[in-house]
This record gives sequence, C-alpha cells and structure tokens, in this order.
Amino acid sequence: MTLSFKIQRLDIHQSYFMGKVDFRGDEYTINIQNERRGKVLKLPFKPKSMKDRMLVRLTGLGDIFVEDYLPYCGESEWIEIDSDEITFYIADHQDKFDTLEIMD
Repeated sequence: MTLSFKIQRLDIHQSYFMGKVDFRGDEYTINIQNERRGKVLKLPFKPKSMKDRMLVRLTGLGDIFVEDYLPYCGESEWIEIDSDEITFYIADHQDKFDTLEIMD
C-alpha cells in the first residue's frame, strides 16, 4: 500500500514545518517536527494496512528525497511526522519537495 500526497506548501516556523497537502481531492494540514516525542506518524484517517513501522518519503524535482521509518501512532486531525532526519533535511531543501509518500 502506498499513500501519495501532493505537497501544496510547506512553511518553516522556528523549529518545525507546517503546510498543506492534497490527497485524492481532500486538503490536509501537515506538521513536520523533530523527535521531541520520539519518532511519530499520525494520519487523519486509518490506513487500510497498518504495520508497526511505515516508510515516510518526501520527494521532489531533481531526484531529491528524504525518508525515514516511523511508527504509526494513530489518528490525528493533521498529518503529523516527527523525525529528526526528515526535519533537518527539509530545513536545507525546503522548497524542493512536491510529494509525500507513506508506504507499508
């Protein structure tokens, strides 16, 4: 199973990123931050397949990507990604990402 979200925008705030993504015509808020709570993945809906850890990958033009395995931690009104690896990489390449993929 692969969930693919189109990143509409991703804005930096002090130590985290907030933005909007589109998934099958529905708009969701996304929050990406460091691992203060540990590695976390929360989604606004329950995925059909829920493995303990899911691959979260952001991609963009020019073969740019960053990915991390995150534990699925339940539902939230937003897409929540807590990963040092993803957060720090986005900080250096903020405007280059156009897709978020979540794979089991």
